[in-house]
Order: sequence, then C-alpha cells, then structure tokens
Amino acid sequence: MMRNDKSPKAVVTIKPDKHVFRGETVTLRCEIQGGGDTEWKYSWYKNDNTLYPTTQEFSFSSVINDAAEAVVSVSPLRWLTEGDSVTLSCEVKNSSTGWTFSWYTAVPYRNGLIEVTGRRGNVLYGSELLSDSSRGSGGSYTLTNVTVNHTGVYMCRAERGESVFHTRDSNLQPLCITGESPPVSLIINPSRTQHFTADSLTLSCEDQSDSTGWTVRGYTHNGDVILDSPVHPVTEGNPLTLRCLYHNSSISDSGVDFYKDGSVLQNKTTGEMTITTVSKSDEGFYHCKHPERGESLKSWVSVRVRPKPVVKIQPAGRVFLGETVTLTCEIQTSGSTWQYHWYRDNTELSDAAGKKTYTISDIKDSDKGDYTCNGTKSSDPKYTQTSDGVTLTISENPKPELTSDLKGAVMTGNSVNLSCTLKLQSDGWKFYWIKLTQSTETETETHSYTIRSVSVSDGGQYKCRAGRGNPVYYTHYSDALWVNVIESPKPVVIIKPDTQVFRGERVTFRCDTKEGGDTEWTYDWYRDDKTLYTSLTTQEFIISNYYSGKYTCRGRRRSDSQISKTSDSVTLTVSEKPKPTVRVNPQSSVYTGDRVTLTCNLLSTGWTFLWYKDYQESNPLSPRTTDTNTLSVTVSNEGETQYYCKARRGNYESEISDPITITVRGASPRVSLIINPSRTQHFTADSLSLSCENQSDSTGWTVRGYTHSEAVSDCSSVSGSTCNIRSLSTSHTGVYWCQSESGRCSNPVNITVHNGDVILESPVHPVTEGHPLTLRCLYRNSKISDSGVDFYKNDSILLSQTTGEMTISTVSKSDEGFYHCKHPERAESLKSWVSVRVLSDGKAPLSVLKLLSSAVAASPYVLVTIILAVKCYRARTDPVEDNRPYRVIEAEASV
Repeated sequence: MMRNDKSPKAVVTIKPDKHVFRGETVTLRCEIQGGGDTEWKYSWYKNDNTLYPTTQEFSFSSVINDAAEAVVSVSPLRWLTEGDSVTLSCEVKNSSTGWTFSWYTAVPYRNGLIEVTGRRGNVLYGSELLSDSSRGSGGSYTLTNVTVNHTGVYMCRAERGESVFHTRDSNLQPLCITGESPPVSLIINPSRTQHFTADSLTLSCEDQSDSTGWTVRGYTHNGDVILDSPVHPVTEGNPLTLRCLYHNSSISDSGVDFYKDGSVLQNKTTGEMTITTVSKSDEGFYHCKHPERGESLKSWVSVRVRPKPVVKIQPAGRVFLGETVTLTCEIQTSGSTWQYHWYRDNTELSDAAGKKTYTISDIKDSDKGDYTCNGTKSSDPKYTQTSDGVTLTISENPKPELTSDLKGAVMTGNSVNLSCTLKLQSDGWKFYWIKLTQSTETETETHSYTIRSVSVSDGGQYKCRAGRGNPVYYTHYSDALWVNVIESPKPVVIIKPDTQVFRGERVTFRCDTKEGGDTEWTYDWYRDDKTLYTSLTTQEFIISNYYSGKYTCRGRRRSDSQISKTSDSVTLTVSEKPKPTVRVNPQSSVYTGDRVTLTCNLLSTGWTFLWYKDYQESNPLSPRTTDTNTLSVTVSNEGETQYYCKARRGNYESEISDPITITVRGASPRVSLIINPSRTQHFTADSLSLSCENQSDSTGWTVRGYTHSEAVSDCSSVSGSTCNIRSLSTSHTGVYWCQSESGRCSNPVNITVHNGDVILESPVHPVTEGHPLTLRCLYRNSKISDSGVDFYKNDSILLSQTTGEMTISTVSKSDEGFYHCKHPERAESLKSWVSVRVLSDGKAPLSVLKLLSSAVAASPYVLVTIILAVKCYRARTDPVEDNRPYRVIEAEASV
C-alpha cells in the first residue's frame, strides 16, 4: 500500500513587526505547520540566497530602514479656554503595532533633563517627562477641564521590544490656554480670524501691564474665500454673526453654504448667517463654501458660559432665633468688578443692594425664605445667571441630648464617650461640657467628649450645650446624665498542673475573673508584657508548646468592650524532663521490724507516684499511682534492698529515679526510755521523770527531745541518766528518746501535755500480742464521777457508759490504733496511738513514724515537720564527726 503524504509547509513570523526601524532588534521564527517542533533542521534564505542560521529562531539588529519618528496631532485645536478639553495623539508613521508612548514638555534646559540638541550639537531645550505620562501610554493623552497651567509645548516618544527601541522625539505641539477674561488681550484689525494674502493687518496686545514678551501667531490663506468670525469667545446669550468674504469683491453672495463641524448648517444664503442667542452647544469649527470660488478654511468659535453665582450661608443649614447669619454671593471670575443683587423669595432686597456679603443680625422668623443673588457690570459678560436658591430655615433655641456609649457603669481604667446631639442638624457648632460639681466648662470641636482612664472621682452628673458664632450663640443645657464609675475587677492567673512544668507536658492556663465567666468576658493573654492571644472566648486554654516567662491576662467585657485590670504576673518555669530523687527515713541503721519511710522528691507539685523494688520496673509495688510521695515499708529480712520511684502528672511521666539502698541489720538495741508516770498523756503542772535503762551495750546515754519549739534539745535538769521535769507545760509536748555518745538511739516515745480536764492513760511502749491492754480516763479533778465514760478507737465508739476504764484481755495486731476517751461532763481526751508488737517481731523497734503520727493526732499544734522523725547520727570513727549537730529532715509526707 502506497502513502502519498504532503510535505508540511513552513511559515515565517517576524517580531515586533514587518515594518521595523534602524537599530531595532528583529526576531525571525520558522513554524512547521502540522509537523511538530522536534527533529527538524532549518535552512534560512534572503532573496533566495542561503543564510547561515540553522535554528528555528534567530535575532539580529542591523536593520537598514528609515529611523522611526513619532508625530503629534491635536484635537480640537491648539488655542483653548480654561475649562476646555483637548486630546493629543501620538503615532508612528507606517507602523501601528507593539508601541507604548511617553509624553514630555519642552522646557529651558536644566540639570537632570534630557538634552535636545541641534545639528551643530548645541542644546536647544530640555524634555521633561510628565508626571502622569502613563495616562497617554496608549497613544492618546487627554487633558480635561484645562487651566492656564497646562499652557506649554508638548512632544512624545514611542518605544517597543524587550531590548527597548526608542523612536526619535516627535514634532513640538504648542498648547495655549487663556482664562475667561485674560489679563492680556490680542486686538486684531480687521477683527476676524481669517485674512487674505496681501491684505494689511494690525495686531496689538492691550492691558499687558503684568506680562511682557507676548508673541502673535495666526493662519494665512491664499484662496479666494475666507470666513469672517469673531476673534474672541462669544458670551452665552449674545448673538453670533458669520460672513463669507471673497478676494474679488464683485463676486455674487448668492448660494453660499455655512458648515459647522463638517455638516451643513445653513445653505443657499446670501453670504451671512446669524445665531441670535448663542449657547455652549454652538461651539465648534465653522467654514463657508461658495458654489464657484471654493471654500474658506475652518475657524473655531468659542462660547463663553455666563458665570453662575453660588450663595454661601454661615452658619450653614438650619439657624435659630437670635443668631447672626452671613450670606455671601460668590462669582468665579477673575479681573471683574461686579455689582451684586440679593433676592428673598424672588423679591429684591434693597438694603442688600451692591453688597457681596449680606449680614442679618438677631434673626427673626420673618427672615426665613429662599435667598438668591446675581451680578452685573459694564463690560461683557454684562450680567451673570441667577444663583440657585439657598433656603434659610429658622427654629427655636434647641436643647441637646446627652448620651453615653456605655449602657451601664464605667469600670475604672476604661474610657467613656459622651455625645451631645442636636436633633435639628446644622453646622458650625462647638460643644461645652460641665460636671455639676465643677464651675468651669470644657470646650470641644466635635459633639463627642471622651473621659480616658476613668477613676472613681470622675463619677457624677454631667451636662452639655452647643455654641457657635461670634459673639457665641448658646443652646440650652441638656438634661443631666449620671456617669457611674465602679472598680474594675482584677483577674487571677491560674496555671495547672503547676507553675514549674516540663517540656512536652500539657498545661492549662486560666484567667479567673471571679464574676461573669465565659458568657460575659473574652480574654487577652500576655507573656513578658507582649501579646500572646487576644479575644479568647473561654477562660481556659490548653497547650503543649509554651515558654518560660511571666504570664498575665485581662478580661474584655463582651457587651461594651470594657477591660478589666491586668492580673498580677505568674511566672511559668519550663524545664527538661525531671528525674526525682529518693530519700529514706530514718537514715541511720535500720533493724528488722523497723518501719522505713521512703520519699520521692520533685521540685514541683501535682504529681502522683509509682514505687519499684530491686529493678522490677514492670512490677510496681502498687498497681496504681498514689497521691502521696511517701512509701512506708516494714523491713523483716536482713540484707540490702533497693527502691526507686517514678512520678506522673496527667499523661506525663518523669524519668525513673536512681535507686536508694536500705541495709537491714538484726535486732535493735535494747535500751529503753522509761517514763514515770508511765503514760503518754499528762496534765500541765504535773511532774515527769524520763530515764534511760538497760543500756548495757553503750554508756553515756542522755534523754533528748524534739518539741513544738522546732529544735532538738537535751533535758535541762538531769540526774545521772534521768531527766526530771518539775512542772509540765504544753511546750513539753513532743518526741523523746535516749541517745548514746556514739550516736545510737532508743525507740522514741511520744509525750503529750494537755491543759484540759481529761487525759487518757495508755501504755508508753508497744503491747505484746496476746497480753492484756488496760485504758483509763483520768481527770484533773479527782472528785469527778467515772460513770458514763465512752472509749473510742480511730474515732469510732468502742465501749460506752463505762466507769472510766476498759480492758482488752488478749491484744492482737488488729487492736492497734488511735484511742481516746470522752466524759459526758468534762469533755474528751486527746488521742494516743497504741502499738501492738507481734510475737515474731519481738525485737523490732517501735516505728518512729507511728509515734510521731500519734503526736500530731494528739497535739495538732505540733508542726508537720515532726512527722519525718529525728535522725540520730551513728557513731563515727573520726571523733570530730561524733560532735556534729543533729538534723531533722523535713518533706511533704503524709501520715
């Protein structure tokens, strides 16, 4: 099968145009129609001769042709009157595509301008780019409502192409604009715009006292027909006569046609036409045409609009009885002396004749009406139009209304805006404000008065009035307005879980205004005095990305945008992920049966805690976190055990702590503190002796105590190893123990001194499991009857209506707890802890924590720091260490 495909046809495109100019860059491109753009090689030819390029596109700039030149034309003409419009057109001969245009004026040369030189290189003038040249970039530059300032010589230049190519400067086009009554007039005799060759002509400039160097310009014509038309503008309303004149005066006038703007206006005339009353629409180009001798050139006939005065009234708008009113008749012409005429309701006012300004003092109701004016003079134009009427409306002296932009009270620190409103609107008022407790007024230019940063002293009643004119005409005072001022609330910044947080933890910020809540306020937040958030619609927001700094907030009331005070700053400290530390109490040697308290310490609050033993991180000691950072453990086996902890706050977890090792020894020392009387509670003023007995393993034991004075002290009255207190006071309440010179301590004993009438007699030391326990209720007054006494354990009644004594015949571990008694008439005792020693733990020491707990329960004024126990230093090898002071370790433990 044979295929007969036609070869694709190549098409040459030329940019910027087929007609280009010397120096321009030209781009030629070969387009293969229907053949795609790939896999082609190209051959170029000029006048059938091969050229060197082989690419699809190539450019060159060595073009041989005439230089491009722009040409300016003007419409409708070069001689204009103020208020006219004119359009300048710029075109490039023999080329119409791709050009943009710039417009200039020719001015005397100065530095910074483009030089325009002659053939000999001399500077002729400078070209200055017009500030609004871009308006004429399309080739047309239009001036509307021209003024004398637009007089000048205009020129243009065109450009195109990526590497910009410029034409030569265009021809110069002068524009001359004159005012309605120019200070200099050109007098022509004969007084017409067209003249025959060989005719004589006189031109003179008159009244040119304020300017020199005027140049006379004109048209000449060598034809047989000219148009006789006025040299100067014709005033609107006057007649206009045009005549057709001939070089040969014997020519017949019959059959002459008159044209306006190229259209026949009158035909077959006798060589003359008249427009009896000229209007602005008669302005245009006129010429005449004789059937045998041809036609005249065109002449522009300009029509001057008769000026129309404008009445201005001061004060403007509505006026009030007794005011002074000034009316002014403004006629917008220059160099003219007018006589003015005033009318009210079309009746001329004789007392205002000749006055440009007409003043009415102490105005009355009879002065109301429509006022107009006009002007007359001896020269043309001899009279103006009549102005539009201005209505003078007269009203009674007004009473303004005083209002506030706030519906309720003003909060201190905010602003309140008062408005003094006149129902009958008019201009020129100033406003005067007074607080009824003050004697002077405050003046403002507007009807608003703002009291900024209001304080309580700004509260009170206010009035206002308005005034205008000289002397000032005042309105009545408004009714009084009460401005109520209240203290602005001060919100509080609350940061949860704490002000000490850790990177990545979720933090809740709350701006607590204490009144109104989210329904009444929006909230602005600041960090280090820089805006963080504005107009939050809720008191709280939660974020995980935050920075350390001082945070403040304030509320903005939804109803009126008043703002609260700014809160005090709360410092947020952001740290890296924390790692808790573990402390153990007591820190001295621990013996089997002792109860040890572990504390997991972090420098911030709000944490819950998990505890682990011997690196069993997957098996915590309790399956859930606890709110307290302490863990109490009763040790039973000798040897070393390691404990460590981890903290959790919300979903955020700390690092795991380093472990702490507890070394458990065998039986505890047998030294005991003996108390006489042998009970934990005592009345004030009673005597007490404390002695250390059975200290066979150590010598030099002394009685020491930690009382509510928050200091460890030795007994002040010692006899051997016995401490004697002759008269007890509540200050003796505390924890007491025996301590050797080597630093070993006995089991501590709690002593409570009560100034009440009832105490509980309970054993000082633990009761051994299986033994009996007897409790008694003792009274400061021994004559009190014992009947009706109740005994309680852990705040629950255990035995009621006793004779003041109760006995548990066989004690078990479950009987351990807080006991107290209550007399029906003499109140109740403090609480005492009764500890039970299990037989297998016979040698275990009494728990310090339990004893201290009983101290707190029994005597609430004993400081919380006591509950962490007393650390006794073990004996040291270095004798200096033996004399180190004892310390009490405090922490956030709970019992």
